[in-house]
Amino acid sequence: MPVTYTPREMLEKLVGFDTVSAKSNLELVHFAKDYLEGHGARVHLMPDETGEKAALLANIGPEVPGGMVLSGHTDVVPVEGQAWSTDPFQVVERDGKLFGRGTCDMKGFDALALCAAADAARAGIKRPLQIAFSFDEELGCRGAPPLVAEMQKVLPPASAVIVGEPTSMGVVSTHKGGAGFTTFVTGFEIHSSQVHKGVSAVMTAARLVTWLEDRMAENRARAEAAPYPEAEGFEPPWTTLHVGIFHGGTAGNITAKDAWFTTDIRVVPPEVPADWARRYQEECARLEAELRRIRPEARIDPQPRIPVPPCRREENGEAERVARILTGDNAERAVAYGTEAGFFQEGGYSTIVCGPGDIAQAHQPDEFLEVDQLDKGEAFMKRLVAMLAA
Repeated sequence: MPVTYTPREMLEKLVGFDTVSAKSNLELVHFAKDYLEGHGARVHLMPDETGEKAALLANIGPEVPGGMVLSGHTDVVPVEGQAWSTDPFQVVERDGKLFGRGTCDMKGFDALALCAAADAARAGIKRPLQIAFSFDEELGCRGAPPLVAEMQKVLPPASAVIVGEPTSMGVVSTHKGGAGFTTFVTGFEIHSSQVHKGVSAVMTAARLVTWLEDRMAENRARAEAAPYPEAEGFEPPWTTLHVGIFHGGTAGNITAKDAWFTTDIRVVPPEVPADWARRYQEECARLEAELRRIRPEARIDPQPRIPVPPCRREENGEAERVARILTGDNAERAVAYGTEAGFFQEGGYSTIVCGPGDIAQAHQPDEFLEVDQLDKGEAFMKRLVAMLAA
């Protein structure tokens, strides 16, 4: 008999794998592969270019079109610098909450998907249940485009994709798209008493940060004066521009030669990420030209990350129809965070976002998933398997 786990037991297994994005996820992926194959699934692994990470694609049930895809990511954000009261890589239950890195974002859903696969194999489903686990989602969804492309090659075409990011098991049909940059600034070092002869990379980077913040203030003012109808439901209902990491400088009395910082831009419709990326790159070019009149060595290099497409509400979308039947939820929801859902939509899949947990817990110290949310997710999966078996 193949090994089986309850969702709680499976969650404990998955959290026990330290899959922080900077590390390999292979131990988790091979565990999932062995588990799925033990229940008769056909499993395909897609390694990244380093061979240190891999995505997993699986088909449970008949090899026919019209199945349902459960999509999750295997990586988690770091715990360094966070004040955890428990071991982040061990599930600890307290006051009806399951603490651990990734319990909410999103190993809770991954655990439910693996358990649903075993249930589906026993149920003799007539349409396939498919699993799509990615890597590097927390690094800007870098693993999503190759995953979707590979999925189209190795799995029968599915009728719908459910991306299990935390939505408290509500149905989310719309989220913001995004663009991101890591911007490297090269200045010219000189003693700070002669600052007029040098170029400070730190002060230049700070000017760009201020430009980003000024644009966000303009966006907020415009949204408060004349909000976009398309942005209704988003919190906040304007495009945000955020700097999360900033490094630079070597000494207090030297104009900094190098600085770099990260930017993410989360875009409400009808605005589009590509337009915001272009505006930022144009500002970088304008400022670089100004600096090179002082020192020709000065450079500003905004290196773009993979743009994250928005998830758009589909007219008569199959994924939304199924998710509403399985949850009983008829509310319209839009969220400000991004997911891999837009990549599936670009690949031609009807897609919805629905998973256990509250997004407010994602990336936090003492991240947790409420036991009640895991139970609701399990009930959702059992109804899904019954639907595929009917």
